[in-house]
Amino acid sequence: MGPGDPRFRLQARKLNILFASTKEKPEFWFPLLQKLLPNDRFFGWPDSNGGDIDAAIVATHPKGALGGLPKLKLIQSLWMGVENIVADPDLPRGVPVARLIDPGMVAAMGETAIAYVLDWHRHFFCYRSFKNQKIWKRRRQYLASDRTVGILGMGELGSTVAQKLRAMGFNVAGFSRGPKQLDGVYCSTDLEEVARRSDALICLLPLTEKTRGIIDSKILSLVKKDGCLINLARGGHVIMPDLLAALEAGHLAHAYLDVFEIEPLPADSPLWAHPGITLTPHIAALTEPRTSVGKIAENIERIRRGEKPLNTVDFAAGY
Repeated sequence: MGPGDPRFRLQARKLNILFASTKEKPEFWFPLLQKLLPNDRFFGWPDSNGGDIDAAIVATHPKGALGGLPKLKLIQSLWMGVENIVADPDLPRGVPVARLIDPGMVAAMGETAIAYVLDWHRHFFCYRSFKNQKIWKRRRQYLASDRTVGILGMGELGSTVAQKLRAMGFNVAGFSRGPKQLDGVYCSTDLEEVARRSDALICLLPLTEKTRGIIDSKILSLVKKDGCLINLARGGHVIMPDLLAALEAGHLAHAYLDVFEIEPLPADSPLWAHPGITLTPHIAALTEPRTSVGKIAENIERIRRGEKPLNTVDFAAGY
């Protein structure tokens, strides 16, 4: 590759990188990115350098932020979920969109999933209620091997959670769109079969047209009695009236919800006070700059070299 090769010219020049987010602060990220990409130039939305932008780093980007960028070669998400990007009507055609597979986020998601499984498995949610009522009462103790935890979504997150649960002695069943194989885990493309085997059901699916509303009354009815639902993916996966009905009927013992259709959850939502629900404000796994900035820089360097970015979105699948 010599000076006359276009790839050489791309590698030789500085790249212009736009940071566009309504949730993340550029002044926090810029020093970290500049340390790894010292020769590149960074711009914060709405400054797009007259459209001369090579890469955009986004997280719930402002409307119109990705339009009018004719030189764009990469849209890098700061999150694993990309439904907001994919649904953007102004999304430039032909520009790769990359999900962020952040080791820190993967670790945090595993910790949250296990914390909730153990809270249900060891009846701690019951004992918190007993304390408030001043009731001294013991619940039956189960072994981890008595329980099967179903995981919906067997990508990086689901596979990691499955391995951690297996190491603790739980049985694990995993649902995925395509065939998967994981040692010690029952893997299936049949959602109903996975739900039927499960005492606890964890949702880690991407939100697409096919997965919206996927957890409905039928799936919840197949989960074993006194089981639980743990939703750490997106609020749109769960049909909420069906979940509330399963809780109020006593079929499910508890639900753990970290994500909601409307966020922040409105103050007048009945979910705040529902005794059968533990809720958290979308904190199951936050992007960890210390472990993710290197992944972002790696993709920037790949487009500089004219290579395909890592973890790009399959638009046909929606994630």
